[in-house]
Amino acid sequence: MTNAAPQQKRIRSFVRRAGRLTVAQARALEELWPAYGLDYSARLLDLDAVFGRQAPRTLEIGFGNGELLATLAARRPDTDFIGIEVHEPGVGHLLIELQKHALTNVRVLRHDAIEVLNRQIPDAALDQVHLFFPDPWPKKRHHKRRIVQPAFLQLLSRKIKAGGCFHVATDWINYAEHIEAMVNADVSFESAETDASERPTTKFELRGKGLGHDIWERVYRRT
Repeated sequence: MTNAAPQQKRIRSFVRRAGRLTVAQARALEELWPAYGLDYSARLLDLDAVFGRQAPRTLEIGFGNGELLATLAARRPDTDFIGIEVHEPGVGHLLIELQKHALTNVRVLRHDAIEVLNRQIPDAALDQVHLFFPDPWPKKRHHKRRIVQPAFLQLLSRKIKAGGCFHVATDWINYAEHIEAMVNADVSFESAETDASERPTTKFELRGKGLGHDIWERVYRRT
């Protein structure tokens, strides 16, 4: 009889916070999910079948209330967008926006982004990955919870096609230094030109500016 070591539980970069759903958001989660939502499963998605076409594809991790994602999708009808968020009020808000503006180029996942990338997104399927103002986990003892770690970048290097981009922004200088160090140590990415004017302002960005934080933003190209 062998004594197998127990599998180490992965440290998650998010906490499921209890948020108050409005009546409209709750209705959207029930009624609009079949049109825009993708249920999690440990099987690869056929993205051409999901969207009914072949097109460039952008994935946003942690889209918050979804306003940035909906704005970009409206501006770029020739691009398909996949949004991942675990907090139900934000998901409900995005679903309402998608229906309001009759957007057909967005699909939504309500699950852990790492598991989605590992299990559902095919390799070299993405043209861009967006990570805007992720939880900074500012206390030193919590830095291990930050989503940008070597294993995360290795995962992105598999899912982003050569020449594609990882676009990231934060208002926490310590996290910015952490991200820069992580990416610079990964030969799969190189710095690319950043055009922040194309990115709509998020509520988290406005909150950071209100606190006097500088905005740090970078684009890294998959080599």
